[in-house]
Amino acid sequence: MSFPLLTATAALPAIGAIATAAVPAARRTAAKWLALLFSLATLVLAGVALARFEPGGARYQLTESHAWIKDFGVRYELGVDGIGVALMALTALLIPFVILAGWHDADPLETKSSRWRPTQGFFALILMVEAMVILSFEATDVFLFYILFEAMLIPMYFLIGGFGDRAHTGSDENAAAQRSYAAVKFLLYNLVGGLIMLAAVIGLYVVAGTFSLSEIAEARANGSLSMATSTERWLFLGFFFAFAVKAPLWPLHTWLPNAMGEATSPVAVLITAVVDKVGTFAMLRFCLQLFPEASKWATPVILVLALISIVYGALLAVGQRDIKRLIAYASISHFGFIILGIFAMTSQGQSGATLYMVNHGISTAALMLVAGFLITRRGSRLIADYGGVQKVAPVLAGTFLIGGLATLSLPGLSPFVSEFLVLVGTFSAYPAAGIIATIGIVLAALYVLVLYQRTMTGPVKAGVQGMADLKARELVVVLPLIALLIFLGVYPKPLTEIVNPAVQHTMSDVQKKDPQPEVEAAK
Repeated sequence: MSFPLLTATAALPAIGAIATAAVPAARRTAAKWLALLFSLATLVLAGVALARFEPGGARYQLTESHAWIKDFGVRYELGVDGIGVALMALTALLIPFVILAGWHDADPLETKSSRWRPTQGFFALILMVEAMVILSFEATDVFLFYILFEAMLIPMYFLIGGFGDRAHTGSDENAAAQRSYAAVKFLLYNLVGGLIMLAAVIGLYVVAGTFSLSEIAEARANGSLSMATSTERWLFLGFFFAFAVKAPLWPLHTWLPNAMGEATSPVAVLITAVVDKVGTFAMLRFCLQLFPEASKWATPVILVLALISIVYGALLAVGQRDIKRLIAYASISHFGFIILGIFAMTSQGQSGATLYMVNHGISTAALMLVAGFLITRRGSRLIADYGGVQKVAPVLAGTFLIGGLATLSLPGLSPFVSEFLVLVGTFSAYPAAGIIATIGIVLAALYVLVLYQRTMTGPVKAGVQGMADLKARELVVVLPLIALLIFLGVYPKPLTEIVNPAVQHTMSDVQKKDPQPEVEAAK
């Protein structure tokens, strides 16, 4: 039997989580290094999987299939297409930077009023989230995916509620209350979505007699499986609701600003750059593939919701006074672009949406982590408490600017390619939606440049004087992300070659073809 590469890639961080949690309490530094080493080893395995993936080969590659719960037809089935392997590599890439950026975020506090923060637990939970997210990108059994989809909520709940941001303007009691509120809201929203999805998963099994994605697809292709129109639509809505909560799509988005605002900056990156991608990924893998007719039926409403997310998220970002909440609302706007590209159902739109998932992960990680370094130095998340940072910490200000420019999709940086493809693909099928979506681009320029102007330029404020510039560890976190933003902005071909064949399979599932441009005959 060949080496189970996909299982190993997901199992390694899970083993690392157990090993990190078992490190004695007094050896916090050893626990940090152990977590970092396991995350780097996972990155190596993800790189091997990426290298072994053949873009022109079978739809699902590196497959594994084993009996699990025979009485219920549940199997342990794994496989990756171009979209799954790209997001798996993104997850493995970001986790070492998350660990390095949060190196001191769970160290014990000196004040007696604060609770001791178990360092080992913090890094073990991060690795556990990584394991579950990677396995969710690999799962081709619907029930297995559902278990992972729900299970990742548990470590995320503790990361948000137990390890909140220390830069809080209120008392310790108030900070703890807000952190607890954010964690519970995150858990409840996603649990409700998951319970609705569970009903749809059971319904799918009743109709199809299996949880295997490949078996269901084969049965639909040869005509041995047919669903009543109403049944398919109800099942689609059950799956889509859960994915829209996690994505997050308006009006199911309200948990995200609370969670990102109260979490540490590395955990905020884990939320929006890693965990939330499971929602948009699942729309492509499950909604469109399992319920093609229902997906086309729901497209007009979903496009409207995506457009609202784009404009609404950007408008609220413009009015924010909190740096982290601004980035959270910007992410809501960006997820609107991703969902818009998916349901435009054109090859350009879906390729752009997939690239957007990857590039948004990199750009948001760069911006949020630099913002976290800034907030740690000043001890405040409020924009009004900053000013003149570029005069005392020019490297910090410069990296913050590049992260911000990537967020507004400046040409030459990787998010521009994604956003351009989404808009082109949307405009070719739904011109009005494409035009409305461009409002988000204008507003993005506004909230990013205003944020930079208010924090980095102008007179040096009292609390900013003497602020240290980025240190070696922080540069190791930020510079590779910036290099990736530039490289993929100038040369996106390595990513598009992996993604495009998978997009064509999805287009075939929904039986859609790209609209042909209308050319008037020469007179």
